[in-house]
Amino acid sequence: MQRRSVALLIETSNAYARGLLHGIIEYQRQHDAWSIYLPEQDRGAAPPRWIRNWHGDGLIARIETDEIARVVQQIGIPVVDVSAARKIETIPWVETDDAKVAELAASHLIERGFRNFAFCGAGNFNWSVWRLEAFVAVLKTHGFECDVFESSNPHSNSKSWPQEKRRMATWLRSLPKPIGLFASYDIRAGQVLDICRDLDIMVPEEVAVVGVDNDPIICNLAHPSLTSVIPDAVGAGYRAAELLDRLMSGGKLKQEVSLLPPLGLATRQSTDSFAVDDVEIRKAAKFIRDNALKGITVADVLKEIPLSRRILECRFKDATGQTPHEAIVSQRLRRVEQLLRETDLSLEAIAAKTGFEHPEYLNVAFRKYFKVPPGRYRKQKLGQTNVP
Repeated sequence: MQRRSVALLIETSNAYARGLLHGIIEYQRQHDAWSIYLPEQDRGAAPPRWIRNWHGDGLIARIETDEIARVVQQIGIPVVDVSAARKIETIPWVETDDAKVAELAASHLIERGFRNFAFCGAGNFNWSVWRLEAFVAVLKTHGFECDVFESSNPHSNSKSWPQEKRRMATWLRSLPKPIGLFASYDIRAGQVLDICRDLDIMVPEEVAVVGVDNDPIICNLAHPSLTSVIPDAVGAGYRAAELLDRLMSGGKLKQEVSLLPPLGLATRQSTDSFAVDDVEIRKAAKFIRDNALKGITVADVLKEIPLSRRILECRFKDATGQTPHEAIVSQRLRRVEQLLRETDLSLEAIAAKTGFEHPEYLNVAFRKYFKVPPGRYRKQKLGQTNVP
């Protein structure tokens, strides 16, 4: 049987798109299904010349412009769209669940004790608009408002960037401090961090910053290193390949929509702070942050803070939205999540490094907090989402 020929109209210039490609490759590796054609393509570029006369069997594309959409509709082969622009609503569409991305960012900043919030977007991209809407909605349910900066041209290498940078600097200077800021993607967050450094605005003490994509190069080159939401780009690529395979086999999936929730949050230095006015609670929060992985309990916190347990718990809950015990567990589990993503350590070794007396306790706590067992979470991180 002749192998099907599939083209990928997906750029390689950003972490999310590369994740999509990894997911497609994983599907191909497991099924040995296709001959894949991956030409060079810039994001939002004009349709390549080859596509109009291409006689392959299927296409997975980031359909980001009206021109690409017209050409894709004309070629008459099965297509799956992996762009948030969604220019063709009658074909299968696979994308990040941007509402859940924003919810995760908002929850993280609220847990850090912030009561002032800001959003820095990226023009009129759908994913940025959806993340803004969801972020504002989550904050509203908690009684908070949000300052917003939207750019008409988010690209830092554009001719308009110097003017845009001045606008952003004026906006950042005007924000109430301390503040939790959600940037719609990592490049934007990196720009925010650069401007804060130019303005001598302390990060995370005055402005805590969360991005999206968990691009390791951008996040670790940033100063301080950038906290970022981890979208399931690999899972999205795998799902798109799965849908295309079904289409090419005669399946009817014209309006299939798959929105994949994020895998978690990579916590780094840009949000490593608690924004509380209460001096004693701030000290308690810092003690927890510095010592949670050592197996401390609330009793250890009380040894450092001259308050009764009842008063400590009431004031801590009022300031941070968590009890001291919840804050300790949350700090440990965020480190567990990081070790699951970034290492191949056994659960026993991770438990020992994060203050859990037994791996069984870790397993139960992780499942309760992340709604998924540690082993399954690690498989998702490794790109096994949606894999049979």
